[in-house]
Amino acid sequence: MSSTGFNVDKRDLQFVLFEQLKIQETLADYDKFQDWDKEMYESLIDAVSELCVDVLAPVNAEGDRVGCTLDPNGDVTIPECYRDGWNAMREGGWIGVSAPMEYGGVGLPLPIAVMANELMNGANPALLMYSGLTKGAAGLIAACGNDWAKETCCEKLFTGEWAGTMCLTEAHAGTDVGSSRTKATSNGDGTYNIEGEKIFISCADHQMVDNIIHLVLARLPDAPKGSKGISIFIVPKFNFDDNSRNGVFVEGIEHKMGINGSATCSLSFGARSECKGYIIGEPGDGLKIMFHMMNEARIGVGIQGVGAAGAALGNAISYAKEREQGGAGSKRVPIIQHPDVRRMLISMKSKTEAMRSLTYTLALHHDIGELEENEFLASKHHGYVELLTPICKSYCTDMAYEVTTTGVQVFGGFGYIKEYPMEQHVRDVKIASIYEGTNGVQALDLLGRKLTHKNGMFFMQWLDFTNQEFERAKELGCFEAEVAAIEKTRGAVGACAMHLGQKAMAGNRKGAALQATPFLNMFGNVVLAIHSLTQATIAQEALNKGDHSESDKHFYASKVANLKWYVYNELPQAIALSKSILSGDETALEPGLFGE
Repeated sequence: MSSTGFNVDKRDLQFVLFEQLKIQETLADYDKFQDWDKEMYESLIDAVSELCVDVLAPVNAEGDRVGCTLDPNGDVTIPECYRDGWNAMREGGWIGVSAPMEYGGVGLPLPIAVMANELMNGANPALLMYSGLTKGAAGLIAACGNDWAKETCCEKLFTGEWAGTMCLTEAHAGTDVGSSRTKATSNGDGTYNIEGEKIFISCADHQMVDNIIHLVLARLPDAPKGSKGISIFIVPKFNFDDNSRNGVFVEGIEHKMGINGSATCSLSFGARSECKGYIIGEPGDGLKIMFHMMNEARIGVGIQGVGAAGAALGNAISYAKEREQGGAGSKRVPIIQHPDVRRMLISMKSKTEAMRSLTYTLALHHDIGELEENEFLASKHHGYVELLTPICKSYCTDMAYEVTTTGVQVFGGFGYIKEYPMEQHVRDVKIASIYEGTNGVQALDLLGRKLTHKNGMFFMQWLDFTNQEFERAKELGCFEAEVAAIEKTRGAVGACAMHLGQKAMAGNRKGAALQATPFLNMFGNVVLAIHSLTQATIAQEALNKGDHSESDKHFYASKVANLKWYVYNELPQAIALSKSILSGDETALEPGLFGE
């Protein structure tokens, strides 16, 4: 392991995939994955690890330093060092790793794709944004486009010959994409003339591909106001028929806090020349269709957070083993022996590994939901994903930022300088709590939509899943106090949800919204506790069987330690949040507090 390079914790990846989720058995029950076995999955872990360590990570700092530039013609130059990484991802099939084989994808299970994306995001998050948006655009067209759109775009996107973006935000609108002013006027031949501007468009332009497919929200002339009047269009950088330049141009490039190798741009449509677009789906279905991409993107952002946390954890542990220091008159020892450093490391470790468990588990539930023929069982798995997507996006990115800043503290002064990677981890991951719907928006989605769906059906189904975890732990007979503590906080989540629901039903929606973020953070805290319990239970069962190498004994013991640390040091925050929520305090809503 290295404190300056990128480290892969293969043992933990194997534990989650093969001992916890048992994908080699669970997914083999379905025809789509019956030919895949553990040995094949392990070879993929090795392959993507090699890609990350040897190709992606070595150019991460250089890409951050070089950044992106814009020329007067509206073309962006991104770091040249990214080209080999993009080509390596293309050749390895990593862009469309879980995409349908009929569109050039590899067709692997989503947990494997999540594993790969976690590592690649940890190795080089700015470069990975180009492939993530491309995969998302291809997935939307595959799900919602007509036959022509699928045949024209999907294979070229999934294989990385082309790239893709999503163009939602406008300067006046921010999160309120329903107030979009970008216009689409029919040309009478099945195409539309697109006119308007979009801002904060990630990976909007580069020269790694032959074409870039922008998915653009726009309004038809006779469309109603608000979100029901929004449609979605394919807008290529180069026209499909003659490869001439379409009228979409970069007008500005953002100079950001982090992910500097990712070209974040403002785009104009139709300002310099005619801009041709092609509608996806029916008029007015734009937001409904875009949410297909948004939900996938939100889980992807959560994975980005886990990748950053994992990279920071690996660097911090390595540095703590290498760096020797002592107090006045005391022996110099590696700082990993210092109690305060160990406190920081186990906090980082327990959160990171629980977040990894959450994101991989979401991926497995998604696959089972798609493959399961029993509609009731399929709906339970889909409901699990729906409920926990806001937590995956919001809580995992907030905790990842916390993990990376703690990593800087482990390094001390060296963590604050660019010779070491920690400060870049902090800068790069901060955006994850902002884009694809800020974390405050995720909290409102959780409280206002996911918890209320069919009178709380998603939440009740989640309770069923967690009860199974509690029962398994209780049967083991080792974690009675820890299970009791988690059950208590889970009950507090339910009580707070009921309290806020009653407040909203009584007409005090602002009062409920005021506590949406604390509620999501409380819920997320409990979710990670449950994942820590699941992992500790599996580890303890393995220890009880005996006959392990010393390294495996230490590994399993660390999972038990994660649970105990989390329950007695992190979980109490959930109880504190519940007391705050139930207090009913609405001081922040008082007028005039900020001179308004």
